[in-house]
Amino acid sequence: MRETKSFDLKVGLFVSIGIIIFFIIIFSIGDFTIVTKGYRIITIFNFINGLSESAPVRLAGVNVGYVDNIRLYYDETAKRTRVKVSAWIQDDMRVEKDSRASINTLGLLGEKYLEITPGSAESGILKKNEELIGHDPIMMDQLTEKLSNLADSADTIMTGVKDGKGTIGKLLTDDTIYNDLEAFVKDIKAHPWKLFKKR
Repeated sequence: MRETKSFDLKVGLFVSIGIIIFFIIIFSIGDFTIVTKGYRIITIFNFINGLSESAPVRLAGVNVGYVDNIRLYYDETAKRTRVKVSAWIQDDMRVEKDSRASINTLGLLGEKYLEITPGSAESGILKKNEELIGHDPIMMDQLTEKLSNLADSADTIMTGVKDGKGTIGKLLTDDTIYNDLEAFVKDIKAHPWKLFKKR
């Protein structure tokens, strides 16, 4: 009987240690922060690019909280639908009223998070549930359109250069300019004193 109890005790102890190690590993990999005391600030966006609840909140690049609620609402003043992002911040952290809130990505295709860039002390400190206007991330279709327009502009410029249009095009395609420059260099080589001739 004693051997059975001793065996059960060892198994229980082993399982308990295993569970503790498991949670330590999970929290280490996930970089979780247990926030027991803090306050909430609100950031307003027109577009959040896939940001989700529980996403990290960083202040000057350091984890200080998490996104605890996201909801759509209609802004009567702006006459458009906007997104209200609620962020839970550690109690000892201070966010200036003119801080910049933006949505960034960990890595090229990684997790979205809310980044807060500190503002100036003169602007004052945000109190709980006060709002901070966010800076919208660029939508992929807008970025694609801009890159496409840039490529079209570059193509137009190169076509103009090939056709001899514009200053660069004329320099590259007009033999007259090259011939005049070559004649000038030859003349200076033959008569270097002309460079010092008084006019």
